[in-house]
Amino acid sequence: MTPALRKRILQEWRGLPGAPRSDRDASVTEVLGKLLPKLGLETRIKEQDIQSAWLEIVGEFIAKHSQPERLVAGTLMIRVIQPSVRYELDRVWKPEIIRKLRETFGQKLIGDIKFIL
Repeated sequence: MTPALRKRILQEWRGLPGAPRSDRDASVTEVLGKLLPKLGLETRIKEQDIQSAWLEIVGEFIAKHSQPERLVAGTLMIRVIQPSVRYELDRVWKPEIIRKLRETFGQKLIGDIKFIL
């Protein structure tokens, strides 16, 4: 290996000024922005945000009897503790919960919610 080639390789490896940049260089933000959706992790992060904000969105009583579980293709699955709670939430509170979720997380993230036992 020639001294000039060795010097250039070391400059590239160390990221020193004057080292040629390759097209493959990208910031961590750029890489994660592209990688998260491909791995399905972007939705998982949003699910955690919803779970964290659940008490504030629905109030103490509903939060004690339900818990958001997963977000699948715009439908939020919410686990409830008993059939009577499921019926009440589905028939009475569903439009209000959807409205509050959309206010908090945007119109496009949640299209519907389903209550599961």
